[in-house]
Amino acid sequence: MTATTIPTQAATALTSAPITPEQLAELRSNDPAVRILDVRTGGEYETAHIAGSYNVPLDTLAEHARDLAAVDHQVVLVCQTGGRATQAHGTLTSAGKDTLHVLVGGMVAWEASGGDVVRGTTERWAMDRQVRLTAGSLVLGAIGASLAIPKAKWIAGGVGAGLTYSALSNTCAMAAVLSKLPYNQTDACDIAGVLDSLHEETATEAR
Repeated sequence: MTATTIPTQAATALTSAPITPEQLAELRSNDPAVRILDVRTGGEYETAHIAGSYNVPLDTLAEHARDLAAVDHQVVLVCQTGGRATQAHGTLTSAGKDTLHVLVGGMVAWEASGGDVVRGTTERWAMDRQVRLTAGSLVLGAIGASLAIPKAKWIAGGVGAGLTYSALSNTCAMAAVLSKLPYNQTDACDIAGVLDSLHEETATEAR
């Protein structure tokens, strides 16, 4: 999603548009009931997240799109840099949610702006870093193996093609697979509890 320049004071009046960290801070001040959904993995969320946000990983969000779209309050979607939040935006928009925003730059931009962050005791790598490590390892392994098995070089080509498609489609199959690993799985998302909290009159206090 391409960021647009919009007046900070108008943030609360928007129905569906990207929102900067500064606009989000003002929106939370003007509308305490705004909901922040963090669509990263549970591991990423537990490492660091915006105070008061709710963890609903992207795959879980897709499974409960209609329930989440029924939330009356404004919703801001957050991920590490914006890509997954943009995917979530499309899913919830299709399910009928209109008062919906994507945080431009994600957690990276929020932390850089000095926004409130809750940090866990265990640090896990962000998904984009995991993807880079996995893709790089596959390419290096394929090149090394090709010295003995020439056809192994096609593995490196396949990884390159996959990354190209990922950029063009703004999706990442490798990230979807990695998100299923135990390393990225936690109990941070209790979807039943999250749905109950999202429908409450006022947002849960920062936690």
